[in-house]
Amino acid sequence: MWGVIWYPMRLLEAQGLSGIWLTFILYAAAMIASLPHTARGLREFASERGTLIPLALAGGWANTAFVLAILDGNVMRVLLLFYLAPMWAVPLGWIVVGERVSRYSLLTLVVALIGAGLLLWEPTQGMPWPSGPADWLALSSGFTFALSNALVRKSVNASIGAKAFSVWIGVTVVSGALIALYAVPVPAAGPGAVVGALALGIGGILVMTILVQYGVTHMPVYRSAIILLFELVAGAVSQQLFTDEVMTPIDWAGGALIVTAAIVSARHERA
Repeated sequence: MWGVIWYPMRLLEAQGLSGIWLTFILYAAAMIASLPHTARGLREFASERGTLIPLALAGGWANTAFVLAILDGNVMRVLLLFYLAPMWAVPLGWIVVGERVSRYSLLTLVVALIGAGLLLWEPTQGMPWPSGPADWLALSSGFTFALSNALVRKSVNASIGAKAFSVWIGVTVVSGALIALYAVPVPAAGPGAVVGALALGIGGILVMTILVQYGVTHMPVYRSAIILLFELVAGAVSQQLFTDEVMTPIDWAGGALIVTAAIVSARHERA
């Protein structure tokens, strides 16, 4: 679902919903629709605020930045930069969750770094560097997503409903704050686009967030990061079907190393 949701998002953007407003509507709809099942989890913010509030902020930026990046950038490039999760998961799993850093983890870090270097290589500068806003957004989104996964794993006493609600309210607050900060005008989109965004928020964002929170809660940080990489497969197929975007051979080489890093982590988990 995460690998193909960019397509209906771009259709809604084409109907007049700017990226930041689209993000706000999607997640506000998911948050409100979830209240019958998540409202009781609000009281957990008092006892688990040390992890739920950081989770809300990390998840808020991760999802906001992802939507903005996927709307404006090359689909596969954004997904690959977003899914440098094995690289981020090594230090974050150690710092946040206290997971042991093994030689396999360090190998994963090195391979992922090389892949990121190839993907971000800028011939004009002679060094790896993000080529534009979409790259920066995707990188920051991937890092904060990995951080939110580690926080989900750490908050063992919080319910899945409370964790999911943390992400939804975090995105709503972050996107709403950006709208206010930059005085983004209300979009001149028709009612059909707004209804479509509400439907996508409830039928897409709400369902996907619950599934991610459930899976991440019940497995180690590394394993969840690996399984979520299936989004790359869905993204590659949907990009070929619905766009004329292309990836260079160097981009694919960098992406292959990033996937290799995930495979190394998978082998470590099975050991």
